[in-house]
Amino acid sequence: MTTAGPDPAGDLAFIPLGGTGEIGMNLNVYRCDGKLLAIDCGIGFGGPENPEIEVMVPDPVWLAERRDRLVGLVITHAHEDHVGAVAHLWPMLRCPIYAGPFVTAVLRRKLGEAGLLGEAKIITVPLGGRLTLPNFDLEFLRVAHSVPEAQAVAIRTRHGIVVHTGDWKLDPEPLIGEPTDEAAFARLGEEGVLAMVCDSTNALVEGHSGSEAEVRRNLTAIIRSLKGRVAVSCFATNVARVESITRAAMAAGRQVALFGRSLRNAEAAARECGYLRDIPPYVPEEEAGFIPDDNLLLICTGSQGEPRSALAKIGADTHPQIALGEGDTVIFSSRMIPGNERGILLLQDQLARRGCKVMTADDHMVHVSGHPARDELKRLYQLVRPKYAVPVHGEWRHLSEHAALAKDLQAIPVLVEDGDVLQLAPGRPDVVEGVPTGRLAVDNGRLLPITGGVLAARKRMLFNGVVMASFAVDEAGRVLGTPQVSAPGLLDGDDHIGAQLAADLARAVGDLPSGLRREDDALREAARSVLRKAIGRRLRKRPNVEVHLLRV
Repeated sequence: MTTAGPDPAGDLAFIPLGGTGEIGMNLNVYRCDGKLLAIDCGIGFGGPENPEIEVMVPDPVWLAERRDRLVGLVITHAHEDHVGAVAHLWPMLRCPIYAGPFVTAVLRRKLGEAGLLGEAKIITVPLGGRLTLPNFDLEFLRVAHSVPEAQAVAIRTRHGIVVHTGDWKLDPEPLIGEPTDEAAFARLGEEGVLAMVCDSTNALVEGHSGSEAEVRRNLTAIIRSLKGRVAVSCFATNVARVESITRAAMAAGRQVALFGRSLRNAEAAARECGYLRDIPPYVPEEEAGFIPDDNLLLICTGSQGEPRSALAKIGADTHPQIALGEGDTVIFSSRMIPGNERGILLLQDQLARRGCKVMTADDHMVHVSGHPARDELKRLYQLVRPKYAVPVHGEWRHLSEHAALAKDLQAIPVLVEDGDVLQLAPGRPDVVEGVPTGRLAVDNGRLLPITGGVLAARKRMLFNGVVMASFAVDEAGRVLGTPQVSAPGLLDGDDHIGAQLAADLARAVGDLPSGLRREDDALREAARSVLRKAIGRRLRKRPNVEVHLLRV
């Protein structure tokens, strides 16, 4: 593989910039005869390996440098790992955005919060519609998923057809929206498909993913049997699940309140697009606490243990409007996203300590996946009959298992990683070059390199602490008074080691050559070195060291 040079003008290529090898941060690029088309733009989460980071986005530097050739950004559906990074990265791309009605409703709220709604151009594409862009003819295909209006994209080019599935499943009763349009996929198969770039999330799961209708029946039976307050946590954009929970509560004589901003935003987008028509207005948060316990159900954000979510605040008993305790029940109507296990289990333990009964998909039928299991993958391959298969959206074990399945179904699999340029045509598919990729951390509106100085310092402070020293010197560099040394996270306030470090610092400064003591920068660096060595000797740590020098 070589590093990227000038882009070829006469090929068709697939370039994943985020989303292969790990779940989340989907950003895919297709190149056809020099023009570029981006599909999806999502976020990921830091997880245990990056505790200093809450939200990450793919680094779009390669694509941003070529935005004059970028004909558009297509969003397949409204999940955060496909749409969550748009507001963060669009200022670097500045291209038209194409999406279905529900995604548009969700995205307008995100861009509005970011102050970009007046700048970004969003074109709403009808469900199952067609779109012609330079070098690309796009057909949108209806697919079932755990969010309304998910769509696959058939990309027609002069080199052949590529089917980009996005996230999908075969659900005979999705409850909201229609089932996956198998006839449209079969029609493409008859037309001839060069390659299918396909979801791998459940490639290890035998059988079928299950139906939303089955979850609704089970939730109705479970909630009818419960006493006390009931809280159910699910993904905010799973409108079918929100409706199922609401209908189950209403059948049990319970009123329903939504807790969490993302749920309220998803509800507003759903009603705007004509969903939830038969559902009465939800009880406002501030009124929920006055409803009798046996007549109340809460739908909460926080199914992934997010620390600032509504359910996390309830678990910590810090929510200003509502509390749960002995005799109440919390249902996690969701799966654990890889990397979030620790946070979810800690939250469930908190709730159990408060006396709540915790129910999960491990012991009750309260969730089905929105991704295809192996029987569904087999069915799609039988319909589409692609010549080549490109597994995406999964960890490496999912991709490799998907590749083996595709080979059994007479497709030639090609495995790629983020940054690979997979030339699909002309000729046999091959990774012909590599482009720079990476991840950026979202930090209070800023985008920071994960390996950059700010986050590296934060991670070092997390594990090794920070030492701060202040001291004053006269014009000759003689120390005046006693230096002050503090080390939060390393030393207690009355720790005698702090006084010893201050004495070490004063003594070391006094031993420095007189010329060096007259140079502020050199004196500060010498003081840092003294403190690093002293902390290393006494505590065997390598903390961040900050020195404040005052020359009097």
